[in-house]
Amino acid sequence: MVAARFADALNTQIAHELAAHHQYLACAVHYDSQTMPRMAAFFYAQALEEREHAMMMVQYLLDTDAEVRIPGTEAPITTFDDVVAPVALALEQEKRVTEQINGLMRIAREEMDFASDQFMAWFVKEQVEEVSSMSDLLAVCMRNADDVDEIEEWVTREGGSEGEDPTAPPAAGA
Repeated sequence: MVAARFADALNTQIAHELAAHHQYLACAVHYDSQTMPRMAAFFYAQALEEREHAMMMVQYLLDTDAEVRIPGTEAPITTFDDVVAPVALALEQEKRVTEQINGLMRIAREEMDFASDQFMAWFVKEQVEEVSSMSDLLAVCMRNADDVDEIEEWVTREGGSEGEDPTAPPAAGA
């Protein structure tokens, strides 16, 4: 079934996805504490999405009879200097996750694990969207750092979710 090297790396990625979940929760709480409900909602939704990604990976491992290890994560950063810092951190995190996802795709191909390669293709596409979205949000936050109402307005207009993706892998527990 799944290549052992890929399964090990995917278990590691589950930790990264759960860490991203925790970091986005911390960002959401920061914005909630700053009375920025739209930014808070955006990051709460991002947190749920990262958890969903982890659970997709769990389901894939279950479906392929591979061992699933639910790892612990480091504590997230919870204090930020301004309204821009959490988004800058989030963009760096998304770029790091993109590198991790590309690494998983590379392993699947090196191992000639075609099912895992196909599974990872959705995540490659997803990361393009994530980096683009966070880049746009960072630009808006930097431009309007002194006008949180403008940031909130932009998130209201542009920051909504696109809805369910019928091509997404199934998630464990869904």
